[in-house]
Amino acid sequence: MSSKPALPSALAPLSQPVFRMLWLTWLMANMCMWMNDVAAAWMMTSLTTTPLWVALVQTASTLPVFLLGLPSGALADNLDRRRYYLVTQLWVAVVSVLLSVVVLFGTMTPALLLALTFANGIGLAMRWPVFSAIVPELVPRAQLPAALALNGVSMNASRIVGPLLAGAIIASAGSAWVFVLNALLSLVAAVIILRWRREHTPNPLGRERLFTAMRVGWQYVAQSYLLRGVLLRIAIFFFHSTALLALLALLARGMDGGGAGTFTLLLACMGAGAIVATVFLPRLRERYSRDGLVLRGALLQAIAMAVMAWTHNLWLAVPAMLLGGAAWITTANTLSVSIQMGLPDWVRARGMSIYQMAIMGASAAGAALWGQIATWTTVPTALGIAAVSGLIAMAAANRWLPDAGLEDDLTPKRILPAPRIDSPPPQGNVMVTIEYLIDPARADEFRELMFNESRRSRLRHGALSWELLHDIADPGRFVEVIVDESWIDHLRRFDRVTASDVALRDRKLAFHRGDAPPRVTRSLMESTVRGGGASGR
Repeated sequence: MSSKPALPSALAPLSQPVFRMLWLTWLMANMCMWMNDVAAAWMMTSLTTTPLWVALVQTASTLPVFLLGLPSGALADNLDRRRYYLVTQLWVAVVSVLLSVVVLFGTMTPALLLALTFANGIGLAMRWPVFSAIVPELVPRAQLPAALALNGVSMNASRIVGPLLAGAIIASAGSAWVFVLNALLSLVAAVIILRWRREHTPNPLGRERLFTAMRVGWQYVAQSYLLRGVLLRIAIFFFHSTALLALLALLARGMDGGGAGTFTLLLACMGAGAIVATVFLPRLRERYSRDGLVLRGALLQAIAMAVMAWTHNLWLAVPAMLLGGAAWITTANTLSVSIQMGLPDWVRARGMSIYQMAIMGASAAGAALWGQIATWTTVPTALGIAAVSGLIAMAAANRWLPDAGLEDDLTPKRILPAPRIDSPPPQGNVMVTIEYLIDPARADEFRELMFNESRRSRLRHGALSWELLHDIADPGRFVEVIVDESWIDHLRRFDRVTASDVALRDRKLAFHRGDAPPRVTRSLMESTVRGGGASGR
């Protein structure tokens, strides 16, 4: 009698010493983030009561991830991830010191607060992609969903502890000391990272140029149906759900007897709801499909926002925020697991940076929009519109872009040795042509395979362009044309081959009728040499 394999424990990744150590740094980093956001949001309500200014604090903290996420991901895929992670912690510490000095000297203004919050967000933009890329290195693949859920626990435990600690410090000593504590915690996290003895293995081909790495990362995501679907859903969810966080300080002030304590309590409840929901995530993933879980998360979020929009009673607001936290972790973890499973390691930081750009770009735009709508109308009206439209948009995404599951087997494979030449060209685009001789009766079938799959594979691996030529005089002769940015970038594609690429190559070869394998020719595009190459430079 066969038995179902046991699901990995929700706490299993913590048995890995390095994961446990870095998870603690992530916890401290998130505590700093929430303490900074709480102190900044509450300080803004004392500087101005205009809803738009208050909502822009959320925009200022998240917009840097949208603007800088892809460059940060490209750097994290090319540099020593340990050192890069360390730099992010030091950056946050310096910004916290500046914030505390400005507040202590009494020179803070709404505009300056937004500028320094934006600077703190730059540290967040640098930190998220590299940590997201590190996690799969630390745990077995079977434990990855649990590890990502624990990262959500870290985020939400800090959502409880951070605001409560920040609120206590603001009430007893003032906002400046929140920023001082942030600086100290960031330095402690940096010391822990220094203890990590990760061995960095440089790529024998050297580092990719920044803009090339960014282009390749964007192409990889753009050519994946799975990743595009994840990005659409995460953007929809955070664009609408951010209305609750962006306007929460004003909602807290409007509660019966509301104040700083109410604000921190509501944030803590949201974090607690997320932590409790984490325990049930393994079972929920087993029971429901990805789209089913995401839609249920959107429904719970809509209910929580609707309750918060129309109640002034704290005892109704508390369960609503617990529900909102459960919705947040369910949706974010489900989509995070989906995108992690769809990324190979060589482009993981870039893929995760684009994922985080979608979150933060949607959050920044949503906070600004819902803040403006609240200014034109009322805070409850803005929340009510966000709740209804968010649920409708998610249902539409599930209908028109349904989950197709994992597209590819991303296990690395080396089926062909990289070509070697005596004098590799130092610059200029490289054109690769592959000549296929097929049965003309199967031409349509061959075209479909090439356009739907071969083109996508070549572009995901970093090619500048792809074309399929058909000999007018010989209906059985097709030529696949791939243009790479340089000879080095052409060689990189050999390191990016996966099991799915091998299977695709076998399917293409099955069409070939020639006695010899398809003829491959590599040519330097002389027209691109003098100008140092074409696009991507």
